[in-house]
Amino acid sequence: MSNEPTLKRILTGARPTGPLHLGHYVGALENWVRLQDEYDCHFLIADYQALGDHLDDILGIRRSVLEVAIDWLAVGLNPEQSTFVVQSYVPEHAELAMLLAMVTPLGWLERNPTLKAEREQIEGDGEGARQQESSGRGERISVGFFTYPVSQAADIALPKAHLVPVGEDQIPHIEMTREVVRRFNRMFGDTFPEPEGLVGRVARLPGTDGQSKMSKSIGNAIYLKDDVETVNRKIRGMYTDPTRVRADIPAEPEGNPVFAYHDAFNDDKAEVNDLKDRYRQGKVGDVEVKQKLAVAINRFMDPIRERRTKYEEQPQAVAEILMEGSRNSKQVAEATMHEVREKMGILYLKDGGR
Repeated sequence: MSNEPTLKRILTGARPTGPLHLGHYVGALENWVRLQDEYDCHFLIADYQALGDHLDDILGIRRSVLEVAIDWLAVGLNPEQSTFVVQSYVPEHAELAMLLAMVTPLGWLERNPTLKAEREQIEGDGEGARQQESSGRGERISVGFFTYPVSQAADIALPKAHLVPVGEDQIPHIEMTREVVRRFNRMFGDTFPEPEGLVGRVARLPGTDGQSKMSKSIGNAIYLKDDVETVNRKIRGMYTDPTRVRADIPAEPEGNPVFAYHDAFNDDKAEVNDLKDRYRQGKVGDVEVKQKLAVAINRFMDPIRERRTKYEEQPQAVAEILMEGSRNSKQVAEATMHEVREKMGILYLKDGGR
């Protein structure tokens, strides 16, 4: 595989820390499926990065590597068009991360808003964080977790990606990657393209509990692997507009997160518009709105479930897809790292060390 693609290249991926959900689909996966016809796509399962805050659950990461790949195949990613990569099977990811760490100022990591938010989620913030530090519990944050934005930059730079389709919360990482790449190119010569980020059509899908973001860590998600009854149950329990205490009270649909799901997944736009009109007039209750949403989401998920069942029955075939993709990706990675070592001047023994 050439290191200079005939098509522009994409690198994007996911940490194997659990199943993927509808927020992943509208925020990223939908774009991935569309873009695989237009780009040379590399889809990365970032298991090294998952170790940063899941070191106590290696077996969970191991299971999730296959689960993530099955989810990708179920939504329509095609391994005959694209390259599926397991990060740890291409050790050049770790090598480039170490070298990029040498050119990345510490302050860039300290200012990264996504990293700060995730650190607060692990340790707590304010006085709670100070108490944890004083009692030693602040040691829960590893160096690997703190530096994973550099690892992400290396992941993107290694295949010389031009575009990174991600969720909205990952955009700060893309911006930092651009800064790291720019700094490397200034120091050692033009080597990497500066990648652009691309957010999906729904930047942030609210959780079923009304929180601003669907998240597997919070448990407010509808997963791509959920069966019909699980979807129905989760939608019945969804958070709605707390100010609308009766169905005959007119209200704006924008205040009800259930309509955000209708907009994202209900392909019957006439039905959606009718529900919104009646909601504004106080002529429809949340029960009907949720019932129709459940039908729409299950209709959307049925082909995903069908493909998922097929691949769940062939785990060895899925594993081989990952192995073959990782082998192909390693060829690209080796060429990039040879160029990086040449430009940095760290091939010390070349020509007898002269």
